Amino acid sequence: MQLYHHPFSLDSQKVRLALEEKGIDYTSYHVNPITGKNMDSSFFRVNPTTRLPVFQNGAHIIFNTIEIIQYIERIAEVSSGANNITFSGREVVEWMQEIQEWNPKFFTLSHTPEKYRLYVSKFIRRVVIARMSESPDLASAYHRKLKEAYETEEKLKDPDVLKRSREHLVVLLDEVEKKLNETTYLAGEEFTMADVMLIPVLSRLVLLDLENEYIASRPNIAEYWAMVQQRPSYKKVIGKYFNGWRKHKTLIKTWCFVRIRSLLGRY
Repeated sequence: MQLYHHPFSLDSQKVRLALEEKGIDYTSYHVNPITGKNMDSSFFRVNPTTRLPVFQNGAHIIFNTIEIIQYIERIAEVSSGANNITFSGREVVEWMQEIQEWNPKFFTLSHTPEKYRLYVSKFIRRVVIARMSESPDLASAYHRKLKEAYETEEKLKDPDVLKRSREHLVVLLDEVEKKLNETTYLAGEEFTMADVMLIPVLSRLVLLDLENEYIASRPNIAEYWAMVQQRPSYKKVIGKYFNGWRKHKTLIKTWCFVRIRSLLGRY
């Protein structure tokens, strides 16, 4: 089994948490979307959406995050040899779907310093143009990605787009806060795949230095957040890259790569 992912990718974190929680072995391939590695023709031919993660088991390839996690559940149950195979219940799946409905793209970009965001956006557009030249048979698909990049920048100028993203997040967190007043974890007293979906969302808020506004202001979520950070899966998937000085190391390394490639004109 192979997983194409990156530590920056929120959906990649969800899938990796599921793999770690279920104890599934897999081969890891880092594909950094900020440096445009997801635009390489070899990856692009497999996944024209360029979204991460991509899960592959033999000839079976899955792009949808929830479908990947449910597939991991099936693998884990079958591998365990359990007579009564059970999967996530209705409440867990409903929470998974509700969390996945919030798209972090515009929220994240709107809280990224503009000079860095625009610099990376320009770099990615140049990467797409370079790959288009290298693989003319994929020119139309690359052109769609180029158009999408320009549309993203335009939408970021629309305050209504950003307002809707924030309001969606607030509603989600308020529902989570209410639920955690009744149970230890999101879907009851046991850790489930619903928690796997939620943890990266909270981690993204911390990464953006928004913990006080969105987490600390909600006591149940704050207590939950402190608890889930102690799980081995969190430490391996997220904490390893974003706790303390490692956060700056991870971000600076990527930023230096983009800067050097831009200066050398190597896309």
